[in-house]
Amino acid sequence: MADDTQRESDPARIRSVAVHREDVANALEASLRSDRVVVLRVTPPFSGRMRARLHSVDADPETGSTDGATRPAGPTGPIHLDPRALVEEYPPYPEVDETTAEGPGDDVEARRERHGERVEAWRETVRDAVGGTVSVPVADGTHEVAVVALG
Repeated sequence: MADDTQRESDPARIRSVAVHREDVANALEASLRSDRVVVLRVTPPFSGRMRARLHSVDADPETGSTDGATRPAGPTGPIHLDPRALVEEYPPYPEVDETTAEGPGDDVEARRERHGERVEAWRETVRDAVGGTVSVPVADGTHEVAVVALG
């Protein structure tokens, strides 16, 4: 029985992890725009195909990062996937000052609308970039896992 539990907590069993594109965009935006660290969490028991869901965690006070993929609860706990590790490339998040500078004479409503459009374009770019592979920590190093985008 203990052997089954140990095997089920081994992330080397994972071949792919499915993530919703919207979850990745939300997690990345929250992590970039605030002091919060939002990850996608994969919980044991592990199998070949897994699902990662949004989860808010405490950031490392020094770096504000979770370093890609971590196992904060030790070798039998869940895996936290940094949303940055789940996207191939993404542009910088649009800042309000940047979009305001595009139309300094515009009224507040026009600036808000323009900024909202830039944020939505950024989110769409992030959603389109979800995929590839991610390295997860295992007992003897790391293990490459395919990222499958949903939605």
